[in-house]
Amino acid sequence: MAFNYHRIIIKIGSNVFTDEKGLPNLQRIEHLVGQIAAIKKQGIEVILVSSGAVASGRSLITVSEKSDAVATRQLLASIGQVKLINTYATLFEKFDILCSQVLVTKEDFRDSNSGDRAHHFNMKNCLETLLHHQVLPIVNENDVVSITELMFTDNDELAGLIASMLNAEALIILTNVDGLYNGDPKLSTSKVIEEVSTNIDFSSYVQDSRSQFGRGGMITKSNMAQKTAQLGIAVHIANGTKENILTDVLADKVIHTRFIPNKKASGKKKWIAHSEGSATGVVQVNEGAKNALTSNKAISVLPVGVVKVIADFKKGDIIKLVDENEKLIGLGIAEYSADKARERIGQKNQKPLVHYDYLYLQY
Repeated sequence: MAFNYHRIIIKIGSNVFTDEKGLPNLQRIEHLVGQIAAIKKQGIEVILVSSGAVASGRSLITVSEKSDAVATRQLLASIGQVKLINTYATLFEKFDILCSQVLVTKEDFRDSNSGDRAHHFNMKNCLETLLHHQVLPIVNENDVVSITELMFTDNDELAGLIASMLNAEALIILTNVDGLYNGDPKLSTSKVIEEVSTNIDFSSYVQDSRSQFGRGGMITKSNMAQKTAQLGIAVHIANGTKENILTDVLADKVIHTRFIPNKKASGKKKWIAHSEGSATGVVQVNEGAKNALTSNKAISVLPVGVVKVIADFKKGDIIKLVDENEKLIGLGIAEYSADKARERIGQKNQKPLVHYDYLYLQY
């Protein structure tokens, strides 16, 4: 059964983009470009999230191993991003496809202190305009300015953000294995998990090995995929080193892992889901409130279930909701300030601290 998508995000990881020496694998890139061209020809809108700037830089310049790691990454990314986009532009030009470069940082996805979402909307409008004009956006993290806490976990996180921002129907993550396994992929007894439809704690059996040249491990991919699927977007994790992998995934002709999407979430909830990095306040709720919130019912966060306010916030801020073990339950927009929330702790018949329409739950 083929998947009938109209808009998809394709993420090419470092372990697919590079060869065993960490240099760009031009033959593979060319093959993937040909598949993307064939997909676009079917009328499907494609946004490409591609790693490879640092690898491309590594192919152009040699840097001493004694050099500062952050400075080296910035140097390679700055040089390599030009090479990367030129490589794609040249290859896509053969199919009469115009591509564009979109470099982003985590800051571009955060709300401002005033509570508006100007950066979010500017980014979305830019990408929508490119798609409207049949341009293929090629998105990458701006490694030149993104360091330490400003960095995405990896481009999987970035791809998930783009997918939810643009209301894509699917996200295809290309890595160097066939999908998620129920054990060590090197063991013959391990099998690919072909469908994930419920929340799973992947740490018990997924190997968190990182690729030699990438930042993210398989547990990171799995958790991001689960989060994205909860927002109504199908996620496919597949082996980008295989021939015709993209067209085969869309035709459902190859073994890979698919995260089955939940019902569509609103645009506001999608934005909140990816706003953990900009959350200011932290509110702890009791076990009863946690159970109610994580049930299938549409329930707001009420003061009667609040135990304490751990970190201050203002009305309109994004706040984290944690359980009595301080484990994250969800994120939401505060209806009033921390001071008022403290006054109403444990009280019944009070206005919700977070209304359900502005609440994203992890589970």
